[in-house]
Amino acid sequence: MTSRRLHSLLFAGLLGLAASAVPMIAADSSAQAAATALPAEQAQTVLTKVQSFYDKTTSFSSDFTQEFFVKSHNVKKQSKGRVTFAKPGKMHWEYSEPKDNRVVSDGAVLKVYEAANKQMFEQNVDKSQYPAALSFLVGGGKLSDTFNFELYDGAAMNFTGGQVLVGTPKTPSPAYQKVLFYIDGPTSQVRRVLIVDGQGNRNRFDFDNPKVNETIASDRFKFVPPPGTQVVRP
Repeated sequence: MTSRRLHSLLFAGLLGLAASAVPMIAADSSAQAAATALPAEQAQTVLTKVQSFYDKTTSFSSDFTQEFFVKSHNVKKQSKGRVTFAKPGKMHWEYSEPKDNRVVSDGAVLKVYEAANKQMFEQNVDKSQYPAALSFLVGGGKLSDTFNFELYDGAAMNFTGGQVLVGTPKTPSPAYQKVLFYIDGPTSQVRRVLIVDGQGNRNRFDFDNPKVNETIASDRFKFVPPPGTQVVRP
């Protein structure tokens, strides 16, 4: 198994592609095209508040909805579950749809479990392509080190009550052509992340009922697959 395979599994949410064409996520990009970027100093102010919030955050948990849109096939699939992050570098994506799929990292090893296929892919975190778009939640550095940002008013981007930071990678990558961070105005929390890759595919994560700085048991980031699971390593 390759790093690209792990990367695609995480970003696709362990989803098989559905046959229904639902180009709904394209509305996010259309809104940006029609909106006007706010002054750079305003973007820096919002970015500083966001970074400050997550620098003080030791854990994060939330319900999530994920929409993965494949441009070449014009198909979309939605998944749901609950995600937990803890610094440094720990995470657990537990999917209710598709049922029982997992993405788990203890900070050293990344495990991707596909329940339907009874397979688990393992790779050292330092060899994986864990997305920089989400790494700030687990203490993975500063957003400004990875992206150049423009700021848009939330109302113009169909996101009332906040602003939208649009990040362009400083180092070109097929994995991140553009990343949109939807920021809640009163709290400076990221409530949605939309990732657009080099092929124009879109992967959107909406975080609902977020909780921060709660005590998380260490075994939350340990996962042993059911008996009979095929474990695949690079």
